[in-house]
Amino acid sequence: MKFNIFKATAAALVLASAFSCDYLEEDLKSELAPENTYTSTYGFEVGANGLYAIARSEYNTWGEQGAYMHNGACAYEALQIATDICDQNGAKDGSLTPFANLTLTSATLFVKSYWNWAYNLISSANEMMAFAKENDNWDYPTDKTKFEAIARFFRAYGYRTLVYLYGDVPWVEQIERPFKLSFSRTPKDEVLKHIIEDFKFASENLPSDPDSVKPGELTKWAAYHYLAEMYNFQKDYENAAKSAQAIIDSKYFALNTARFGANAKEPGDVFSDMFIENNQNRTSGNTESIWVMQFEYNTVGGGTPSDDWTRRAWNPQYYNISGFALADTLGGRGLAQISPMKWWAGVKNTNATQIAGFNENGIFTDKDMRNSNYTLKRNWYYNNSLVPATYGKKCNITDDTWKTGQLFPAITKFFYGKAENLTMTGAYKDRMKCRLAETYLQLAEAYIGMDNKPKAAEAMNVVRKRAGAPNLSAEEATLDELLDERIRELVGEESRKFTLVRTGKYVERVRKYNQEIKDKVQEYHALWPVPQEIIDSNREVEFPQNPGYAN
Repeated sequence: MKFNIFKATAAALVLASAFSCDYLEEDLKSELAPENTYTSTYGFEVGANGLYAIARSEYNTWGEQGAYMHNGACAYEALQIATDICDQNGAKDGSLTPFANLTLTSATLFVKSYWNWAYNLISSANEMMAFAKENDNWDYPTDKTKFEAIARFFRAYGYRTLVYLYGDVPWVEQIERPFKLSFSRTPKDEVLKHIIEDFKFASENLPSDPDSVKPGELTKWAAYHYLAEMYNFQKDYENAAKSAQAIIDSKYFALNTARFGANAKEPGDVFSDMFIENNQNRTSGNTESIWVMQFEYNTVGGGTPSDDWTRRAWNPQYYNISGFALADTLGGRGLAQISPMKWWAGVKNTNATQIAGFNENGIFTDKDMRNSNYTLKRNWYYNNSLVPATYGKKCNITDDTWKTGQLFPAITKFFYGKAENLTMTGAYKDRMKCRLAETYLQLAEAYIGMDNKPKAAEAMNVVRKRAGAPNLSAEEATLDELLDERIRELVGEESRKFTLVRTGKYVERVRKYNQEIKDKVQEYHALWPVPQEIIDSNREVEFPQNPGYAN
């Protein structure tokens, strides 16, 4: 999926009518204008690659030829902070602070950039569909439907973010010329129906065999995965279960249960294997990945220094402790803009105040593979040979090192470093957007919604068995246990805010586990405010702000 991504990205930007950029060169605008590009199957391939580029640019910070940029360092972490999984420590990046302490407003940076990113993707998808209806120059008779399926997948994917973050949002399914100034907010339930219709179309018309497409390309199973999620959001639990089960029954995917990939013969385990560089795609032996965004290092169309700063956000500033030196084996240069909460990660060698359910292993059992030092690094050893007094000795995690972001249990999923450039910013590692373990947890969520706890426990236990965790009983298969299980399996991968909003547990879990804002959070904080510039520009019709936020 990595043919000249700059061209594809530029094409997508030119083709987007809303929120398009002005920095592209005039000759490139002329060359890639929609009426010139969308005239053949090849032109639609260029446009489709542009949609992939915009979708993955959710993880883009400052540009570097990216399709879109947030112009801030911690955009994706705004979907993790102010939930039940992480605190803001260490660097305390200013772009994240309003989200961490719930002082965000309609003018806050990521409030605007996420809205613009989603509608950028949606408008580009709408543009492709409009030209697909008119085009009759196809290499194969099935091409028209294929590109419509890709476009509808990405339109649904963009709206998925919007309904989670803003609730009621304008449903737009065509390019407005001239641009409208009279949009109204479509009720969330209606938007959800449209999202489901788009994902259903994609599930019926995208390729079936994941081995028949290039790494990173969509198949129908990614659409089924998001269908299960959206049906759960809609509380249509029977269809959610059917969608998740369709993936499982396809037999194309299986949980990874044997060592594989680049470091299969090195110390480690099968869970941590999934997050080693180059192990995300099926071509590595990873049978679990359903859809993988492509960010490879030194690859045409791969990642850039501004792509995916999750490592910088989650990894500690260990190198600021005397006796440590930057090392790729320790994950490279982290900034500790967020750090895991002690209630779930557990604490050793600290004086942490105990809270309900607290123990030194957090929410993990002793033999849970996801609690091993290969996945949640708890044991740190001084590595700077220039400081012989400490070299090779263990450095204990303390309350102070945790609070300052210098040392804490680190999620090795996001370790990334290169010996030739230890200060690099981006994490040039492909990112699994959906994998089979989460499909099983979506299935469990559906069964909990249907009050079928035995089936919910069965689905969760498939995931737990791979991790070496004991089976849950039917009585233990509660929604809170499922949310804990999603932390064990998916922490940092999922958008935690989305999960808590979908399950209706946002305020309850924040009040229970987030000590910084437990007395501040209100029901309205489940949504973000609508960006002020959207309200101001919609001059012909009043565009109401979300409750709790001032215009």
